[in-house]
Amino acid sequence: MKVLIGGYTKKSSKGIYELPFTGTDQTARLGEAENIIQVSDPTYFQKDGALIFTINKPNNDEGGISVFKLEDGQYHEVDTYLTPGSSPAYVGINRDKHLLYTANYHTGIISVFKYDENGELTLLDKDKHEARTLGPRPEQDSAHPHFFDETPAGNLVCCDLGNDTVEFYHLNKQNKLEHLATFKSEAGFGDRHIVFNKKGDCFYVAGELSSKITAVKFNEDDWKFEEIATYSTIPADWTEHNGAAAIRISKDGKFIYVSNRGNDSIAVFAVNDDDTLKLVQRISVEGSFPRDFNWDESEKYVVVANQNTDNATLYLRNAETGALTTIQKDIKVPEGTRVEFEE
Repeated sequence: MKVLIGGYTKKSSKGIYELPFTGTDQTARLGEAENIIQVSDPTYFQKDGALIFTINKPNNDEGGISVFKLEDGQYHEVDTYLTPGSSPAYVGINRDKHLLYTANYHTGIISVFKYDENGELTLLDKDKHEARTLGPRPEQDSAHPHFFDETPAGNLVCCDLGNDTVEFYHLNKQNKLEHLATFKSEAGFGDRHIVFNKKGDCFYVAGELSSKITAVKFNEDDWKFEEIATYSTIPADWTEHNGAAAIRISKDGKFIYVSNRGNDSIAVFAVNDDDTLKLVQRISVEGSFPRDFNWDESEKYVVVANQNTDNATLYLRNAETGALTTIQKDIKVPEGTRVEFEE
């Protein structure tokens, strides 16, 4: 097993790094990070077999997606799709349908790509978010789509930080995006990322600007929404800046995890039978500015990347309680913002 970490390349980072994973349980360790792909600002990426689809910002004028393929033990660039302006903030994937989804925070554009076996990209459709219901925060100066991926029923969902909304779409038979519905969060919520429960009738959206999680009952047939409750990801007495970032839900649907940039922690919530949440733990990331974290297929090991302190931390996860135990810290990796396990 290996761990891949990518991020910004503003200081010492050269792109995407690979860290060997050895040992089990308390003896599990990550080894030295090795640069396996040289690419500019791979702040988010997805993997499909020998293919890696990564954000790329090769110059000041353009940004987009690059595709690398593993051949003879080395990654080679096979395709790149660039557009004027900033690069996307998020990349989603459907490995069965060979579809790729991108959300561009700065340009407001969400895009759908098809890719072939070799990784070559074809743009199917795109949509530009407009400033319709902007929130009151300074960061909400425009529409800012921050996430674009699939719902449990195979529709598409986008979190818009600027508009405080979750937008739902359908990709029709002509491969064109059709807007289906909008969920409106509280003003200043700053919708960033979203996860769904096992039954597919409830979602949990993380608000970056509010440092909150909102639980919402919904139906993908009639698109009715019922807000259940909202929970803080940070302590009640926390007064310094914080931005909630990544959110993940365990495969059994019993636990939700969210990273805090500022409080520099991972908050762990238990999911109750009625889809409400209960705080289980808030644990230090042993670094600063954890934008992303991820787990292996078994969800036994969790790795968080700390962007500002150029390090990562490894945890052992208890599947019964959801709690994390730190087993390795101060793992050197530069400017990390994205974590992906490779098994």
